[in-house]
Amino acid sequence: MADDMVRIAGGTFQMGSDEFYPDERPVHERSVGAFEIDRYEVTNEDFAAFVTDTGYVTVAERDIDPTTMPDADPADLVPGAMVFTPTTGPVDLRDWRQWWRWEPGAHWRAPEGPGSSIDERMRHPVVHVSFEDARAYAAWAGKRLPTEAEHEYAARGGVDGARFAWGDDTYPGGVPQANSWLGRFPYENRGVGGTAPVGSYPPNGYGLYDMTGNVWEWTTDYYTPRHLRLSDRPVDAGRRDNLLATASAQEGFPTIPRRVLKGGSHLCSPDYCLRFRPAARSPQAEDTGMSHIGFRCVRDV
Repeated sequence: MADDMVRIAGGTFQMGSDEFYPDERPVHERSVGAFEIDRYEVTNEDFAAFVTDTGYVTVAERDIDPTTMPDADPADLVPGAMVFTPTTGPVDLRDWRQWWRWEPGAHWRAPEGPGSSIDERMRHPVVHVSFEDARAYAAWAGKRLPTEAEHEYAARGGVDGARFAWGDDTYPGGVPQANSWLGRFPYENRGVGGTAPVGSYPPNGYGLYDMTGNVWEWTTDYYTPRHLRLSDRPVDAGRRDNLLATASAQEGFPTIPRRVLKGGSHLCSPDYCLRFRPAARSPQAEDTGMSHIGFRCVRDV
């Protein structure tokens, strides 16, 4: 799958949305040049080939430098990652700590922590990859990571201005078109309940799979709390809080630059996070991989 790419001719489209979240605004005209993009998200099988060939060690597997977190308990400074854990019932949806936990020993080979495995998930998208990890893979593959505009243009599949790549209905005919949360978040899920093998849902108009849903995907753009047009000055570029950022600042940890994630994930639910849409975006610290974040690559033509 690593070399299965689709050529996108490029063009001009209406980027963003005025319907949902403030950071998707304003809708504005954007143009992209021609490029090739992976038909599928990078899988565990793909990433394993990279690691076998290079000996690469992901950020989640590395020892933590105590000087970067001087106020932390040394016992807590062990390799690990953030893992989603369903709750037993309704919780305050304003507090993400209810369903995310720091899991020592979690990384791409052990997505839920020690004792878990990807042996039966080789065709699932790789997760727990930081921006650095994704960029290293892309360089090894002779590719690069997409810009936010390239990702959104490709995700739309030629359907400009619609909420989803398939139109405006969330579930046309009652049938999910992407791997998202079905039910009451974060405790009742009638869907897959995690990542799905890549290509499990219908492709978009460009023949691309899982451009929305399944896992969030890294882009090269620094995050800003609204879209920037060419005439705009940068606004908080790369330093917008999300998830661990606020807590880290309060505890005296350094603020890490944020990159834009695109596409939403299997955790996106209409009653909490309607972000399995091409226009959706989210900030993520460069050094933080999570159990719902992966990537795909592009190549210049």
